[in-house]
Amino acid sequence: MKIVLNGEAREVQSETLSELLEECGFSGRVATAVNEQFVPSSLRIGHRLAQGDRIEVVAPMQGG
Repeated sequence: MKIVLNGEAREVQSETLSELLEECGFSGRVATAVNEQFVPSSLRIGHRLAQGDRIEVVAPMQGG
Protein backbone atom coordinates (compact mmCIF):
# COMPACT_ATOMS: atom_id res chain seq x y z
CA MET A 1 0.00 0.00 0.00
CA LYS A 2 1.16 3.55 -0.63
CA ILE A 3 1.48 5.87 2.35
CA VAL A 4 3.37 9.03 3.23
CA LEU A 5 5.83 8.53 6.10
CA ASN A 6 7.41 11.67 7.57
CA GLY A 7 6.70 13.53 4.33
CA GLU A 8 8.09 10.83 2.04
CA ALA A 9 5.95 8.62 -0.21
CA ARG A 10 6.56 4.92 0.49
CA GLU A 11 5.23 1.53 -0.54
CA VAL A 12 4.77 -0.74 2.50
CA GLN A 13 3.38 -4.17 3.33
CA SER A 14 2.20 -3.36 6.86
CA GLU A 15 -1.48 -3.35 7.74
CA THR A 16 -1.23 -1.74 11.18
CA LEU A 17 0.74 1.14 12.64
CA SER A 18 2.62 -1.26 14.91
CA GLU A 19 3.69 -3.39 11.94
CA LEU A 20 4.75 -0.27 10.03
CA LEU A 21 7.08 0.83 12.82
CA GLU A 22 8.73 -2.58 12.79
CA GLU A 23 8.92 -2.74 8.98
CA CYS A 24 10.57 0.68 8.78
CA GLY A 25 13.06 0.00 11.57
CA PHE A 26 11.74 2.32 14.26
CA SER A 27 12.60 1.15 17.76
CA GLY A 28 12.50 2.61 21.22
CA ARG A 29 10.19 5.37 22.29
CA VAL A 30 8.54 7.29 19.48
CA ALA A 31 5.43 9.43 19.09
CA THR A 32 3.08 8.63 16.22
CA ALA A 33 0.33 10.44 14.35
CA VAL A 34 -1.84 9.28 11.46
CA ASN A 35 -3.48 11.94 9.33
CA GLU A 36 -2.55 14.55 11.95
CA GLN A 37 -4.22 12.60 14.80
CA PHE A 38 -2.02 11.39 17.67
CA VAL A 39 -2.02 7.60 18.13
CA PRO A 40 -0.86 6.44 21.59
CA SER A 41 1.46 3.45 21.76
CA SER A 42 -1.25 1.29 23.37
CA LEU A 43 -3.47 1.68 20.26
CA ARG A 44 -0.87 1.14 17.52
CA ILE A 45 -1.34 -2.62 17.32
CA GLY A 46 -5.00 -2.19 16.41
CA HIS A 47 -4.70 0.97 14.28
CA ARG A 48 -5.24 -0.21 10.72
CA LEU A 49 -3.61 1.75 7.92
CA ALA A 50 -5.30 2.78 4.69
CA GLN A 51 -4.03 3.70 1.25
CA GLY A 52 -2.74 7.28 1.27
CA ASP A 53 -2.47 7.67 5.06
CA ARG A 54 -0.02 10.32 6.23
CA ILE A 55 2.06 9.00 9.13
CA GLU A 56 4.45 11.01 11.26
CA VAL A 57 6.93 9.28 13.57
CA VAL A 58 8.98 11.44 15.93
CA ALA A 59 11.70 10.30 18.34
CA PRO A 60 12.75 12.37 21.37
CA MET A 61 16.23 13.89 21.22
CA GLN A 62 18.62 14.58 24.06
CA GLY A 63 20.73 17.64 24.44
CA GLY A 64 20.06 21.31 24.57
